[in-house]
Amino acid sequence: MDLETFSPGSGRLEPRAALDSDAPALDLNGTWRFRLSSTANAPEDFAGPDYDDAAWDDLPVPSHWALHGHGAPAYTNVSYPIPIDPPRVPDENPTGDYRRAFDLPEGWTGGRLRFEGAESFARVWLNGHELGFSTGSRLPVEYDAGPHLRPGRNVLAVRVHQWSAATYLEDQDMWWLPGIFRDVSLTRSTADVFVRASYEDGRGTLSFDGPGTLSVPELGVEGLEPGTEVTVEVEPWTAETPRLYDAVVTAPEETVRLRVGFRTISIVDGVLLANGRPLLLKGVNRHEFHPEHGRAVPYATMREDVLLMKRHNVNAVRTSHYPPHPAFLDLCDELGLWVIDECDLETHGFGQVGWRANPTDDPRYADALLDRMRRMVERDKNHPSVIMWSLGNEAGVGRNLAVMADWTRERDPSRPLHYEGDWSCEHTDVYSRMYASHAEVEAIGRHEEDPLEDARLDERRRGMPFLQCEYAHAMGNGPGGLAEYQELFERYPRLAGGFIWEWIDHGLAHPEYGYAYGGDYGEPVHDGNFVIDGLVFPDRTPSPGLIDLKKVFEPVRFEFGDGFVRVVNGYGFTDLSHLRFVATVQVEGETVAEHRLDVPAGGGECKLPDTAAGPIGECWLTVRAELAADQPWAEAGHEVAWGQAMLARPESRRVDTLLAFARAGGELTAGDCAFDAVTGRLVRLFGREVDGPRLDLWRAPTDNDRYGGLEATWRALGLHRLTQRVDDVSLDDGLTVRTRVAPAATDLGMWATYRWTFDGGLRLLLDVEPDGEWRDPIPRIGVTMSLPGSAVDRVTWFGSGPGEAYPDTGMAARTGRWSATVEELQTPYVYPQENGHRADVRWAELGGFRVSGEPTFGLTARRWSTAELAAARHRPDLVPGERLHLHLDLAHQGIGTATCGPGALPGYNLMARRATLRLRFDPA
Repeated sequence: MDLETFSPGSGRLEPRAALDSDAPALDLNGTWRFRLSSTANAPEDFAGPDYDDAAWDDLPVPSHWALHGHGAPAYTNVSYPIPIDPPRVPDENPTGDYRRAFDLPEGWTGGRLRFEGAESFARVWLNGHELGFSTGSRLPVEYDAGPHLRPGRNVLAVRVHQWSAATYLEDQDMWWLPGIFRDVSLTRSTADVFVRASYEDGRGTLSFDGPGTLSVPELGVEGLEPGTEVTVEVEPWTAETPRLYDAVVTAPEETVRLRVGFRTISIVDGVLLANGRPLLLKGVNRHEFHPEHGRAVPYATMREDVLLMKRHNVNAVRTSHYPPHPAFLDLCDELGLWVIDECDLETHGFGQVGWRANPTDDPRYADALLDRMRRMVERDKNHPSVIMWSLGNEAGVGRNLAVMADWTRERDPSRPLHYEGDWSCEHTDVYSRMYASHAEVEAIGRHEEDPLEDARLDERRRGMPFLQCEYAHAMGNGPGGLAEYQELFERYPRLAGGFIWEWIDHGLAHPEYGYAYGGDYGEPVHDGNFVIDGLVFPDRTPSPGLIDLKKVFEPVRFEFGDGFVRVVNGYGFTDLSHLRFVATVQVEGETVAEHRLDVPAGGGECKLPDTAAGPIGECWLTVRAELAADQPWAEAGHEVAWGQAMLARPESRRVDTLLAFARAGGELTAGDCAFDAVTGRLVRLFGREVDGPRLDLWRAPTDNDRYGGLEATWRALGLHRLTQRVDDVSLDDGLTVRTRVAPAATDLGMWATYRWTFDGGLRLLLDVEPDGEWRDPIPRIGVTMSLPGSAVDRVTWFGSGPGEAYPDTGMAARTGRWSATVEELQTPYVYPQENGHRADVRWAELGGFRVSGEPTFGLTARRWSTAELAAARHRPDLVPGERLHLHLDLAHQGIGTATCGPGALPGYNLMARRATLRLRFDPA
């Protein structure tokens, strides 16, 4: 049948640019009639204009039928959800039939039916006449409607099959969601325009191909003929300065409006340049996603995405792994983002069968792959934000890549070509990799990567810029190692930066689970929560990973000296004149002074205000770079960058006279604190019942712990089921409790000696020493204790905040005084895991007591235990209990990015070692 054809379509018009035309158009979005069949063989009589569809359902277009009660979504990362047998597909093939009646305005003649996106195979009828079919789900297609239009009522019918030969080209790590999910229209526009606008040394060169003439009134360009050039003085377009000029193409039958940006992308001596300057991409990968609408993303949501990216110092987007809705690229032009526009191609699942029959190397698929590349390039060719064309993603290697690359170079030589799947870079202009380790990235930056067997290709590749099209997998808690990657990108000119995987968690709104992931709809083949891997949660709330990324991507750096700060401009294309700089002095987290700094536009040294006469205590200086005036993407006062320096340390606390412990029944008491006389465990703290503290080595595994293998190692060691043996409880100047902590079935353990003293406050000195040969990193070293849940509602602390931080994350955490409810201390990861740790805490007030570190400690407070957190699979699984569980930590294992990529760097591995935790408890 046709849906198993290798052909990309029939009856379609030539692809052309997405344009804003004044030609008449009818919006055909809205409520359509819909029927779902389980196979592709339902009768086609529904296409006739007089067919009775009264028994059908209503379905909004654009949408996915699986999100409106017809079938169910399914998620896979790599695996195909159908047998790999191209071009064949199963008999069980969900097929949606659509009907839409519309009235043609009086006097209307001719027109094109335009579909922006339908997955995966769509056949179209107008008034019972078949116009053709198309594949390439995320690309536009047009049909000539003119011969079959009627005055008055017309009926448009569409049949969409979920599975087709084209499915094998669309295995793109996402929910499988069929349907007409982008806009449908009838337009009388026929124009195709290709504007070329380059820039060099203050001047722009402008030309175009298309009908009519081109005018840019602001530049004094009027009536420019096709194929001719004009050079004018212009301001360049960059992501930092997205200068656009309104242009008009006056054609015989219509007027087309565009926004032109002048910019030139080039590669010189292996360095990626924009307008002659090095270009460093601080990017994210972006799938189109909305938790209620899937890939049918509303315009307001697209705009909010771009605004969020800009506000978090992101300057680039890779459209993984298909061209986005054309309105998204308009927003990138307007607000300023560099874009790698990626073809609608991925065949990743063929890797599971040794790449046998891979369409990328099957000549029968050549036309389909070229068709997808052509339709992307023709649609998006006028966008200044698009700086590279990508041939696709994870599609292996093969002869069809050359077909795509050769055509694209001929059609548009102004943009480099990208493709990561072939490390030889035979058909590309940049060397691209995924999840290369820090060490490998550094080697590439030095031009010292492992050589290719082909000396010619190796020499060619070494002359290319390098970028990480995916790195730092933002799944769950993390990613770690961001700062270290960024330091390498900035150190070596060959490194053009990269793109974090990815922008958003693809959690679908679910009445029971909150947000659903793979397997929650009963899919027989799925990849679980691997689709929950974004920098923002499904509702687009920034995760701690995005907050950290903003800090790592900061375009301004601060270097502090004695009485001065050096402000370093990290922008590539603008100065600092749009920013204002504010210096704030805080003592113990309380602001005591604030000053404006006079920073030169190019950066430089600034004298800091004198703070010698301030209050006594730990004193910190914070310098903030803020927007001096409103920008299109943020209001005045928005913080772009910040830096901190300690100005004064507090004096060491004097130890007061120690008070003796007393025996009272089965307790050892000191003031209104009490310990169990047998176990030595604290049972009462300043009159409040407590349980603990006791040594803890376990944490609820993060996604990186799970996928990277650490969880399996830790569970094999039994770190989640530690037992404690008390060897000695003795009184001298205080209370000493000697214990051994170990899991069953191993001879490994930890000696833990608790030394308690009391001077009106309760002081703990905990010495930890490994017993046995510990070879692997461990989750944490700290203590855990619990107290009645009603005892603490809000926590106030002086230390890093306001968000969570782990050894290789938390770059955005700054020293200050912070306050939050216990609920606000939790990070609501879609898949529950270790979270909420506050680092470098000097002191924290928790209800009726204060705990202080000597010098600092890590703090976590929850209304559920670690075991309950580790057992949870969705947010609603976490139900507050009657106890508050408090963790006071000395050290944590790093986070890393092992869900994809390297684990924690060696310096962030927590090995079992001798360690001492010093804490003090005082009544609040």
